[in-house]
Amino acid sequence: MTAVLDRAAAGPGAPGALVAAGRRARTRRWRLVVAVLTLVVLGLVVLTLCVGERSYTPAEVLRVLLGEQVPGASFTVSTLRLPRVLTGVLVGIAFGMGGVVFQTMLRNVLASPDIIGISAGASAAAVVAITMFGVSGLALSGIAIVAGVVVAGTIYALSWRQGVHGARLILIGIAVGAMLDSVVAYALTRSSVYDVNTALRWLTGSLSQAFWPVVGPLALAMAVLVPALLVLSRRLTALQLGDDASASLGVAPDRSRLALLVVGVALIAVGTAAAGPIAFVAFLSGPIAHRLVRGTGSLLVPAALVGAVLVVGGDLVGQQLLVTRFPVGVVTGVLGAPYLLWLLARTNRSGGSL
Repeated sequence: MTAVLDRAAAGPGAPGALVAAGRRARTRRWRLVVAVLTLVVLGLVVLTLCVGERSYTPAEVLRVLLGEQVPGASFTVSTLRLPRVLTGVLVGIAFGMGGVVFQTMLRNVLASPDIIGISAGASAAAVVAITMFGVSGLALSGIAIVAGVVVAGTIYALSWRQGVHGARLILIGIAVGAMLDSVVAYALTRSSVYDVNTALRWLTGSLSQAFWPVVGPLALAMAVLVPALLVLSRRLTALQLGDDASASLGVAPDRSRLALLVVGVALIAVGTAAAGPIAFVAFLSGPIAHRLVRGTGSLLVPAALVGAVLVVGGDLVGQQLLVTRFPVGVVTGVLGAPYLLWLLARTNRSGGSL
């Protein structure tokens, strides 16, 4: 009789079997979402390489990528379009992963780097460097990265009071961002028309300067930062449960938060240095990924792919589908602003967790 009861308890309708089936279903959904997003990114990359003022067939693009000389296509594809689309993918991954780190760690969707002033720090330093010192190229990227890290450290230090709490960090970040915006406005009023045009193009967020000298350092930085963040993903998941619960799981909250902050800020800074602060990509990627996977598994990889879709897709729309060409930051800004307004209204009713 006992054996019969044990077999019944272990049958298809047993609680343990139901939990295991639910876990398998969630894993399948996570893998399906990642696979579909990967295909979308690859499709956008191929489309970007094929279309333009002069379009080429996928076969011609493939021959160029394999190193074959194709009259008319080799220069356009390998020198102009390929570095642009690679920069878009890498920047989208950087913004997507960096944004979801802050939103998950602080358990507030408003805690995005472009909302709490980290991107503004890199922007302000770059605009001052352009308009007052004539800096350009890799030196400008280095200044933007250092400034982003310094501003993030300042916001973190000002937010510290026996630990860092999300609401305080967000408010301090917004205040610091507002101050940095005034620095940008002052620098623009003191500069020449030529420098203003250069600074505004950089502030908007654009892939127009994405050539091979930009791709190399960006890819190298991403090759270090992305694996580092994936290693820290378990700590990020534990911090979602709160400080006490994460400590009980063997994850030191403050030390883990600091490590995640360093990697997250570095991702945002290198992305901003390569293409400027492309609006709302870091802010939108995490929530979109969360709704696609329905809270199953880590959001890092899905958010990275969503970021790549937003940047590459936004650049494709801004360059090819509109009457006038617009930088990618204008397209993402149009998409992100209504979502921010909706989120602010929703946050008042239900809180701001991701």
